[in-house]
Amino acid sequence: MMRALILAFLALLALAPAWAGEVLRVGDQRGNARALMEAAGVLDGLPYRLEWSEFPAAAPLLEALNAGAIDAGGVGDAPFTFAAAAGVPVKAFLAFRNRQDGLAILVRPDSPIRSVQDLKDKRIATNRGSIGHQVVLAALEEAGLPAGGARLHFLPPADAKLALASGAVDAWSTWEPYTSAAELAGLVRVVRDGNGITPGLSFAVASDTALKAKRALLADYASRLAQARAWALKDPAPYAALWSKLIGMPEAVPLRWFGRAQYRAVPIDAAVIADEQRIIDLYVRAGLIPQARSPRAEAILDASFSEALAAVR
Repeated sequence: MMRALILAFLALLALAPAWAGEVLRVGDQRGNARALMEAAGVLDGLPYRLEWSEFPAAAPLLEALNAGAIDAGGVGDAPFTFAAAAGVPVKAFLAFRNRQDGLAILVRPDSPIRSVQDLKDKRIATNRGSIGHQVVLAALEEAGLPAGGARLHFLPPADAKLALASGAVDAWSTWEPYTSAAELAGLVRVVRDGNGITPGLSFAVASDTALKAKRALLADYASRLAQARAWALKDPAPYAALWSKLIGMPEAVPLRWFGRAQYRAVPIDAAVIADEQRIIDLYVRAGLIPQARSPRAEAILDASFSEALAAVR
């Protein structure tokens, strides 16, 4: 009997993935992948260990990836593009699309500014190199204004919010959850959101080293993260409730954000590659990325993980 049990145990070991017991070090921004995946229950039965590191924003996450402190993480298209242009050895292996209602140029409710044309020579607060910066550039270009057509003041979101409220700036270009929080509080009015002028992309990214050495782990992680996104898309309320407790914001904020954003995982296909190239080209035209250092989108996007999404519904 004991011999049979031992043989059965050994057979189970033989069936276990070759990467059982390995570690995947993932960088997260608070309330993002880890909270979502735990809420969705997709980390049950994980045959390797996930070692999470929390970061306040994409820039320090990408710095950690560049230093080899983590293997992978989640970031928006803007910081990813700048990191790749700066020579960070990083590639995206999974893409996410969402509506851009929450990526917006905001003004005070009583502001005389009614259109992007009205922003000419006005003061706009945003983060340098952020998706807020991206939507300003795209909106100005759409309106036929040069990249320098408005005066940009580079401030973090908390300072930018105060600057708008005090009248130190005329507009604030920001993203979620700041947009939903400000709208629900009646503090702002949207002049232009990102729909139609920005692609609504974010990425799961990994270092070149991890893409070679931990490919199977990354494929499994991508599949589980995509499943979690699909779960939240069907009903955002459970994730919104968990996010609200974690971050300490009213539940109405994530409900508004998640409900209208409609995040979904997508394979890195020709459409994603084309949209990422448009982002690169926008930054080159604005003089933020030198032409000589601008990457080609297909060189920084790894399209070989599409099978990881095949079973996701």
